[in-house]
Amino acid sequence: MASFTKLGIKEEYRSDEDDVINKFFKPCFSTCTEYDRCIEYLSIDMLKTVFTTYDNFRMGRAKLRIVTGHLFKPVDLDMLTILLSKSRNPFEKRNIKDKQLLLVRRAFERGQIELKIAMSSVPQSENTFNEKVGIFRDGHGHVIAYTSTSRSSFGTKKQLEAIDVYTSWGDATRVKRKMTLFERLWRNKLPHVDVHEFEYAARGGHLKYWTEWVMRE
Repeated sequence: MASFTKLGIKEEYRSDEDDVINKFFKPCFSTCTEYDRCIEYLSIDMLKTVFTTYDNFRMGRAKLRIVTGHLFKPVDLDMLTILLSKSRNPFEKRNIKDKQLLLVRRAFERGQIELKIAMSSVPQSENTFNEKVGIFRDGHGHVIAYTSTSRSSFGTKKQLEAIDVYTSWGDATRVKRKMTLFERLWRNKLPHVDVHEFEYAARGGHLKYWTEWVMRE
């Protein structure tokens, strides 16, 4: 089983100087057994990419936990609502033809993907969730944690992205802090933010279409 310590991970990556996807994300995704991610905007394309590109995820050997904000592109929210429907045989699920979406649907069904929604707990606040932390774990107990400037799942070529990286064998204290932060968030133990299961947030009318993306794409 591969180890993170063999990847030659750097302490920082910048999209204007580094091939962030191929030098950081791909090696980490290919090697990990677990991935925790806090992100402002989640896309279906991100999930399709992970479960199509990496054998460990496609074959069910790696798990994914995501905490995301409550704003979505219309196509992403509509598809997540279908994929996470609690009905045993919803019509829409039976008629999914996209093979990549089928992989994502099966991952949700077997509990390989867990998704929670984070919202501001401040009354009448429109603030979006903006925590940007990622945590990879391998099969040897090693951990790679990172923070990024990207608001979306992998960033975009249209903007500068900077990533600060911490490893359990080089900066254990910071890695532990990032892990603690995620676990507290996952368990809804942080002040000023409420974290709920997708179905609860949907049923309560908390999930919204993010319209600003039209002007930013």
